Amino acid sequence: MKIAVVGTGYVGIVAGTCFAESGNTVICVDVDEAKVQALKDGKIPIYEPGLEEMVLKNVEEQRLSFTTDIDTAVKESLVIFIAVGTPPDEDGSADLKHVLAAAGSIGRAMNGYKIIVDKSTVPVGTARKVAAAISAETTHPFNVVSNPEFLKEGAAIDDFMKPDRVVIGTDDPRVSEIMKELYSPFVRTGNPIIVMDVASAELTKYAANAMLATRISFMNEIANICDQVGADVTKVRVGIGTDSRIGMPFLFPGCGYGGSCFPKDSRAIISTAEENGAKFEIMNAVERVNNEQKKILFNKAMSFFDGDLSGKTFAVWGLAFKAKTDDVREASALVLIDQLLEAGAKVRAHDPEAIETTQREIGDKVDYFPHAYEALDGADGLFVATEWNEFRNPDFEKMKATMNNAVIFDGRNLYNPTSLEEAGFKYFRIGAPGVA
Repeated sequence: MKIAVVGTGYVGIVAGTCFAESGNTVICVDVDEAKVQALKDGKIPIYEPGLEEMVLKNVEEQRLSFTTDIDTAVKESLVIFIAVGTPPDEDGSADLKHVLAAAGSIGRAMNGYKIIVDKSTVPVGTARKVAAAISAETTHPFNVVSNPEFLKEGAAIDDFMKPDRVVIGTDDPRVSEIMKELYSPFVRTGNPIIVMDVASAELTKYAANAMLATRISFMNEIANICDQVGADVTKVRVGIGTDSRIGMPFLFPGCGYGGSCFPKDSRAIISTAEENGAKFEIMNAVERVNNEQKKILFNKAMSFFDGDLSGKTFAVWGLAFKAKTDDVREASALVLIDQLLEAGAKVRAHDPEAIETTQREIGDKVDYFPHAYEALDGADGLFVATEWNEFRNPDFEKMKATMNNAVIFDGRNLYNPTSLEEAGFKYFRIGAPGVA
């Protein structure tokens, strides 16, 4: 099948590459000439395990190409995916200007029947707006489909190639059959392709992320109660997660969720509810809990240092909002860094992949180090903000010899308190006893 993907951000580049990997001819389009040229040169704009190798392979085999020429891409394709950004507007709602601009460009380029697929995360009613934008530019027939993505950063290739489910929003049986054919290589093990009306498909993505964000904030609240009563949240997690009605995923306590999806989508579904006269009080609470959770490591440090961090130096391990990505959007580490700097402290930061993206986000407010132990030199304490595997079993003796003060504030509960006590560290984690 011949496919165009408009937008070469996270979703667009992953979707286009995976469709090419299954044998389709895919043209990825972007208005950013520098990004397109970089992609042509084999330079991938994001870090995602396995993506670079797959892009290079499919470009070499001439199934995947990149261009700024949307007219040609649309004319040569039957199915056109819109995968541009939907940043939050000032009121928290999704800003659709890029989606509607793409729709207008598609309409002007059409030379016959097309299926236009909303792959970007968009609120209920977007398909109607996309259809109107296209209709204003063409008399050619078309259908607009909602096909939300469910990709986890750091595992996006597996998520696309082996999806739990594929959601397709359309009322046209012919279109649903074409979309099923397109996705059939990815569901050979029997995972479902779920066809539903467009509005339900549009809402499904927001509802899924709202549920997952709620689980995270719920466990963070439980962790905070554990701190107060002397319980261990890691044991509570097992106690409730082994209930088949609840399950273990997304019950890890931590220092707050971030990234491109949960914060933005939580606000967007709250906004959608308000715009339509409904209330979503649970999500308002989830947002408040998450914002407060991002202060928890700083508050633990303030308590340990008797309320005065001025003149102190801290190492921060982990800048990305989660492991296996370089995405720092709404990352807890960046909130922590701002708090430390405002308190008069200096920050020495390390992340295996996210140093460059952090520099683009906050500049040189902190010192960056390519190696974890370098960041510890002369540090009065260490904050662990991201659960990278390489942070899980460090050389504690080496760390202690490097640091001024052997204290760790762990936002991901990576370490065994007994091991740290034996190594001479003071250790504070989330919702469980540490070593004071």
